[in-house]
Amino acid sequence: MNIKKMLLVTLLFSLQAYPQLKTDTIINTGVYKSYFCYEVKEPLYVTYTLYKGGGDCDRGKEHFSFKKCGIKSGADKDYAGTSYDKGHLVNAEDFAFDCAKEETTFCYYNCLPQTVALNRGIWKTWEERIRDKSQQTKLFIVTGGIYGTKTIGENKIGVPDYCYKIVLDAKTQKILWCLLFPNDDSKSVQEVSLAALKKKLGYKLVP
Repeated sequence: MNIKKMLLVTLLFSLQAYPQLKTDTIINTGVYKSYFCYEVKEPLYVTYTLYKGGGDCDRGKEHFSFKKCGIKSGADKDYAGTSYDKGHLVNAEDFAFDCAKEETTFCYYNCLPQTVALNRGIWKTWEERIRDKSQQTKLFIVTGGIYGTKTIGENKIGVPDYCYKIVLDAKTQKILWCLLFPNDDSKSVQEVSLAALKKKLGYKLVP
């Protein structure tokens, strides 16, 4: 194989790193909507509205653990023995003012594999910052993952290369933040334009 062909093969493989995915079903919990993809067996993204998030609901109770919630998705065994956290997309503490609502966030259609450094670090920092913003402003939030080819577990659930958050003022529809987080140990985040983010997604955001 000559150099030109080798470069072409390399380019094709790099382009395939973000396969064209699609939303197969939309799960409306009444608290958030999950745009679920059967290929990766996980949500591509979720959407929800947040106003005055936070509270003191007791998460020590047994029902605050992840469940399959009636859909072919990841399971506890897929995470066992890996280095990944079960990363909430809709943050549980956002709805801690209502235990029933908070419980709905513990479904695998609201969960992605995230590195410990991301989930317990910069991702959590931004969850807290967004929740603080919700005390004054009603927010509309889109949060999800950008998938490559990596999988984990018996079910081969997708591991996103990146996670992201799009935060809008629910009244004006102005974008307050559009954030891209590498799903690695870099503990970094980049503020990007919505157009730039959409180019990386590998799927369409649908209403």
